[in-house]
Amino acid sequence: MDKELHASVLQSPDLLRPVLGSGQLSAHGGAGFEDVALTPERARYEVDQAYFNDIYLLAPVGYFLLAFDTTILQMNIVGADMLGLKRNSTAPVPFRHFVAPRFVADFDQFIRNAANTSEAQRCNVQMTHGRPGEQGFPVALRASADGSGQAIRVVMEPAEGKLEALEKSEERFRRIVHSAEEGIWEIDAQARTSFVNPRMAAMLGYSIEEMLGQPLVAFMDDEGRAILEHNIARRQQGIAERHEFKFMRKDGKQLWTTLATNPIFDNAGAYMGALALVTDITATRQSAELIWQQANFDQLTALPNRHMFHDRLAQEMKKARREGLLLALLFIDLDGFKQINDTYGHEQGDALLIESAARITACVRATDTLARLGGDEFVVIVSGLDHASSVDRVAQNILNSLRQPFPLDGGDGSVSASIGIALFPSDASDAPELLRHADQAMYAAKNAGRSRYHYFTPDLQQAAQRRQRLSMDLRQALAAGQFELYYQPIVNLNTGMIERAEALLRWRHPERGLLHPHDFMPYAESSGLIVEIGDWVFRRAAEQVQAWQQELGRPFQVSINQSPAQFRGSGPGDWLEHVEKLALAPRSIVIDVTENVLMDDAAEVLERLRHYRAMGLQVALDDFGTGYGSMAHLRKFDIDFVKIDRSLVQDMVGDSGDLALCEALIVMAHKLGLKVVAEGVETPAQQALLVAAGCDYAQGYVFAHAVQANKFAGMARNGLPRLR
Repeated sequence: MDKELHASVLQSPDLLRPVLGSGQLSAHGGAGFEDVALTPERARYEVDQAYFNDIYLLAPVGYFLLAFDTTILQMNIVGADMLGLKRNSTAPVPFRHFVAPRFVADFDQFIRNAANTSEAQRCNVQMTHGRPGEQGFPVALRASADGSGQAIRVVMEPAEGKLEALEKSEERFRRIVHSAEEGIWEIDAQARTSFVNPRMAAMLGYSIEEMLGQPLVAFMDDEGRAILEHNIARRQQGIAERHEFKFMRKDGKQLWTTLATNPIFDNAGAYMGALALVTDITATRQSAELIWQQANFDQLTALPNRHMFHDRLAQEMKKARREGLLLALLFIDLDGFKQINDTYGHEQGDALLIESAARITACVRATDTLARLGGDEFVVIVSGLDHASSVDRVAQNILNSLRQPFPLDGGDGSVSASIGIALFPSDASDAPELLRHADQAMYAAKNAGRSRYHYFTPDLQQAAQRRQRLSMDLRQALAAGQFELYYQPIVNLNTGMIERAEALLRWRHPERGLLHPHDFMPYAESSGLIVEIGDWVFRRAAEQVQAWQQELGRPFQVSINQSPAQFRGSGPGDWLEHVEKLALAPRSIVIDVTENVLMDDAAEVLERLRHYRAMGLQVALDDFGTGYGSMAHLRKFDIDFVKIDRSLVQDMVGDSGDLALCEALIVMAHKLGLKVVAEGVETPAQQALLVAAGCDYAQGYVFAHAVQANKFAGMARNGLPRLR
């Protein structure tokens, strides 16, 4: 291997390419290095040491970079050994001083020629040693100007007794390779290991024999294999690389390295493989990671600290500005924490802070940032908001969670929280101002009585207070019997019979009068009351449909809307028991769901729909024709009805595109064995077009508005005129 490596290094055009750009020394070897201005004096002529080492350090010939006065700017290991010099010496040493006196004139002419022509120059001279008492030796020199025109590259090989000199060179090279502190790794064109030195094998915990012939990927994880695939083409193109890379040791531990890789080519320029110089930086990296961890994360709670918080806040503010969305900053201060420390001691106080961090984390999204600023102060960055009201639920959940007792040694500890909320961009133009305003809002929450949240902007605070009052009213509405169900008829367009009805929730508020769902449902969803309200709606509708079936003496159905928040809840509870208790006929109730529900979590939705099917319920896909992927949902989920969205029906005329789309949806649904309901039918013309298109059912103001249950029975009994 050594002789082949010797030959490949001599033949590689990459080793002899210029490392200097026009007027500057260029750091091609690695990220983080800048170009350095070139001057004739060595003190001001600095070469990228790391790059030189990677490319030329292990070459088995002497390699030098000289200034025009022959001052040695760089030399490799073999070159330093041949002249008896130390590579780490900072004293300027002219190469010319090592030329035997009788060859100096020839050497000077040789250097002048190399500096003034682009062609490589050759010269045989006698050299002397820098080590006293050692005899001189003949060498063959090759030189050429580098690309900048301000330095000269010189390759030096023994001249006389070439075979013996070559053997000595090989022996020297072998000694260097096998005793090197760095790992040396050669792979062939198929990326299989053809050579490793003892240091490389020891770094990975293998013997040399175990590594030979093994593919490079055998020492990598999936991430490393992906990087290897990406870089193979670059090596085959003759591109030298230097970067950090992770290998997997035999014992399964990670080995982090600095990897400097050079391609190897044969005389014809064909790619033969690559040679890598590998330095173990595992300890350095672990130390750097520890320093970074300590600099960016709170040691007690493992949350981002003040430094990382400011960095994240700046990034999220840029993103919010770019995307035109809101960002909320919640400043949280624990109320009563000092008493915990005084009563239970600092160790238990720390335990409470750790548990508080866990509770707050459970109240925010994975995409939000929770940080500890210090003491009992936390901040949350809530990004990507459409409306300020979305923050209420987060703040209220945090307050509720922190109100719960904390189990501590010696008893339960109790704290609460005061939360200040500031919004970007409405409340501040930069990060320090946003943090300051959130802090001011937090003190406003404390002054207002603690255990609450407060907005920085007065208008937002007033709106939040109104939402809070409405949420509190919602909690009392169920117990006070303030909810009612209104019913809108769904007409069979073929017979004119009212065979179904949609149950629509109303809230008869004691102060604000009759409220429609859009006035209060967002607060019901954000507060979690939607599950209790949805349960009440189901039970009341089930009882009502049973009464109508008995009164009408025929099958009848009621549709119930289920919101996405309901669908993500814990489930329908004991609905099945209630249905069985009422002895409802199968398919008495239809659950209306939107396409957004079906897109949330396919596995959970399928399971819920199967449960409905087992209860004898049917499912309707609401707002059909307005979402993405409706066709896929019809095929995948157990859907019985599709409800054409009112936006398509309202603009439907005889030659409109909406009519054509409705007709296509009806045909498609029928092909799949589904029934079609058109929503928002307001004119006889729309009704007639739907009849002609073969639509099964319709609902809308052309038939009737939603009415109370006691007025609905007569409508259902009499029906409507048949239209076909």
